[in-house]
Amino acid sequence: MSVRNILIGVIVALIVLLIADGVFTVDQRERAIVLRFGAVTRADLEPGLHLKLPIAEEAKKFDGRILTLDSRPERYFTLEKKPLIVDSFAKWRIGDVQRFYTASSGDVTRARNLLAQRVNEGLRNQISRRDMHEVISGQRDELMAELTQQLNEEMRREMGVAVIDVRVKKIDLPPEVSSAVYERMNSEREIEAQQHRATGREQELGIRADAQRQAVVIEAEAYREAEQLRGDGDARAASIYAAAYGADPEFYQFYRSINAYAQVFREKGDMLILDPNSDFFKYLKNGAGRG
Repeated sequence: MSVRNILIGVIVALIVLLIADGVFTVDQRERAIVLRFGAVTRADLEPGLHLKLPIAEEAKKFDGRILTLDSRPERYFTLEKKPLIVDSFAKWRIGDVQRFYTASSGDVTRARNLLAQRVNEGLRNQISRRDMHEVISGQRDELMAELTQQLNEEMRREMGVAVIDVRVKKIDLPPEVSSAVYERMNSEREIEAQQHRATGREQELGIRADAQRQAVVIEAEAYREAEQLRGDGDARAASIYAAAYGADPEFYQFYRSINAYAQVFREKGDMLILDPNSDFFKYLKNGAGRG
C-alpha cells in the first residue's frame, strides 16, 4: 500500500469522525445545550437532529422528565412547640436548562441536594407558623400550596429548576411523646363522652317528667269526664225513676222490692233472718202486697 493511499484513508477517517462529532440528536425526554469551549452558545434545543462545530463545541443533555425527590423524614416543631416527624417528597424538573447548567455545572446531584435543603427549610417555616391541628388536617392543603409556590420561585431563580408539587406522605408523633399524646386524647374523649352521657341523662329526666305530667293530666281529665258522664247518667236515671214513680208509685215499689230480692237471694246458701211481718216480704205474701 502506498503512502498516498494511507494518507487518503487517514483523511477520510478524520472527516467521518468530524462529521460524527458534529451531529447529535435530542430526544423528546431530554433537555440539551451546546457549549463552545465551556461557554453556553445554544440552549433549550428542540427534539430532533442538530449540528455543532466538531471539537470546538460540545452538546450536554439532561433528563427533561418530571423527577421525584424523596426526602428523609425530619423532625419539625409546630406553633405550640410540639414535635412532628414529617415524611415528604417533591416533584421537579429542569425548567431553564441554561440557568441549570450555569448554577450547577450540569451536576444533577447538586440540584437535588439544594432542593432537599430548600424543602426542609420551607417545611420548617410553614409548620412553625401553625398548630398541630392545622398541620395535620386544618390547613394542610394550604401549607403545601404555599410551600410549592415559594420553592418554585426560589429554585427557578437559583437553579433553573421548576418545582411542580410538594406533598407530605406521612406525619407521625415522635415515639417519646406518642404515648403521652394518646393518653391525653383518651382523657379528652372520655370527658367528652361523660358530658354526652350527662346531657343524655338530663334529657331523659326531662322527657320522663314531661311524660308523667302528661299522664297525670290525661288521667285527671279522663276522671273528670268520667265523673261528669256518671253524674249525668245518675241524674238521668233519677229523673227516669222519679217519672216512673210519679206515674205509678205502687209499681215502682214493687220493682224495687223485686230487685232487692234478687240481690239478697243471689246465692243458694244465702240466709236472711227477719220478722215475717216485715215490709220486706209484703210482696211475697200476695201480688197486691197485702198480708
